[in-house]
Amino acid sequence: MTDLAAKCRSVELLISDVDGVMTDGSIIYDNQGIETKRFHVRDGLGIKLWQKSGNRFGIITQRSSQAVKIRASELGVEIVRQAATDKIVTLMDILKEVDLKPEQVAYVGDDLPDLAVLGLVGVAIAVADAAPEVRETADLVTSLPGGRGALREAVETLLKHQQRWDDLVRPYTT
Repeated sequence: MTDLAAKCRSVELLISDVDGVMTDGSIIYDNQGIETKRFHVRDGLGIKLWQKSGNRFGIITQRSSQAVKIRASELGVEIVRQAATDKIVTLMDILKEVDLKPEQVAYVGDDLPDLAVLGLVGVAIAVADAAPEVRETADLVTSLPGGRGALREAVETLLKHQQRWDDLVRPYTT
């Protein structure tokens, strides 16, 4: 078993940044100043499969957006922390709430504000187009960029190492 596989087997909570991971990082405002975001549908199914496997999913983002609140609600994500100016403090608060240790967490990030969290968790994941420093810190770098299925790829990798992927896919093949 590889070191990554061993780390993945301990993960019970997957946390993701939003801008640059769940989206392509673009921030779009309409003429009324309303922000919109584009989320990838396969990332959404990945989150649902992760939850179906009995694991928990959460979001930590420095920005605050109604679009994130809506998307999290659609997906049944209960751990949502927006306007998180200190991601380490936010992560530690979440860990206390869910009674987990950092090594039981995987985190997906893309930019410098994610570095401290990536250095603390059990499995550090960077999207393909992450900042070089983030990719260098990561245990896993996805082949797909943020907002284009990278989160789904991370979920698949975790679930395959946990030997749960095939059981979750089976209902779609029969």
